[in-house]
Amino acid sequence: MNLALRWQAQPQRALRAEQLGDLASLSLKREVETYPKPGLVSHVDNGAHRDMDAALLCRSADTLAPFFGELAAAGAEGAGMDRLRAIGVAAERAMLAATSGVNTHRGAIFGLGLLCAAAGYRGALGIRKPLGEMVSQRWGAAILDGPISLRSHGALAARRYGAGGARAEAACGFPSVYDIALPALHAAQQLAPRDEEAARVQTCMALIAAVADTNLLHRGGAEGLRFAQASASAFLAAGGVGSSGWRKRAADIHQAFVARNLSPGGAADLLAMALFVDRIETGC
Repeated sequence: MNLALRWQAQPQRALRAEQLGDLASLSLKREVETYPKPGLVSHVDNGAHRDMDAALLCRSADTLAPFFGELAAAGAEGAGMDRLRAIGVAAERAMLAATSGVNTHRGAIFGLGLLCAAAGYRGALGIRKPLGEMVSQRWGAAILDGPISLRSHGALAARRYGAGGARAEAACGFPSVYDIALPALHAAQQLAPRDEEAARVQTCMALIAAVADTNLLHRGGAEGLRFAQASASAFLAAGGVGSSGWRKRAADIHQAFVARNLSPGGAADLLAMALFVDRIETGC
């Protein structure tokens, strides 16, 4: 039985750490298997990326599954941020070895890894508190007090442009997941019933429209971010995936991002996180 069916067969049971790791990996793959996503890699094309494709991203996701499971197990044991950070560093080394040095999922290791730890902790305690709230309460202060990456393009852009970035997002309980992505995902499921890919496209567009994505700032500066947000906002204002011809409009936006070398990697990570949280907290 595949992971998705196994999850549906036991939606109310606390998942073992290994299953949580597999679910996190599956969430990354479902993000890849979404098209059109402006500027991003998918099963259709490489978007604005010359150094990665869908196969590489899926290999990376498979490589990370046991580390996400280890983070879930550590969370279940009540581990502090130092332990979680050590697992994350090991996960990043494994990712880079599997991808010949390409940074496929550094941001996801951080954000999705924390959500895995929270899911493990939540299961061990037998409570139903939102994962983001648990991350903020359990590790929020340590996240903000921790070392700042000097290699991350997103971290550099956050400092240059004054954007919050991944650390602030996590420490605050992932508001972009709970206030933007999940409402968009659930609304899109009503707009386009039985079309999961459409719901993911709509969610991605909602994130691009609302989030100060540091990957966009790194690639295109403030002007690039404004262009990206305006394009996604126009798509949503025209009815999004609930309107006829939406796939062509989304594909046109995708090509416009590619032409400008824009890739909203932060939105991609947040989409995967939202898919993970949705499965854990609603069993959908």
